[in-house]
Amino acid sequence: MLILTRKVGEAVSIGDDIQVSVVEIKGTQVKLGIRAPKDIEVHREEIYLKIQEENRRAALVSTDALGAAQDLLLKKKNS
Repeated sequence: MLILTRKVGEAVSIGDDIQVSVVEIKGTQVKLGIRAPKDIEVHREEIYLKIQEENRRAALVSTDALGAAQDLLLKKKNS
């Protein structure tokens, strides 16, 4: 892990496309600004972990459950 010291208004560059700036320091909180291309997702860590867990759970959906859902949709369509 790289550890850097930055002051308000200073930034860190990651590659050619990402810049992380210190916007404000208030007490124990640091407000960061992140400039990145639109195709790069940026999330708070707790949100990222929830997304990863939800993706894992979605991947575990059984084929039986998918087949049952398809049957319900076909019945509704034919009604």
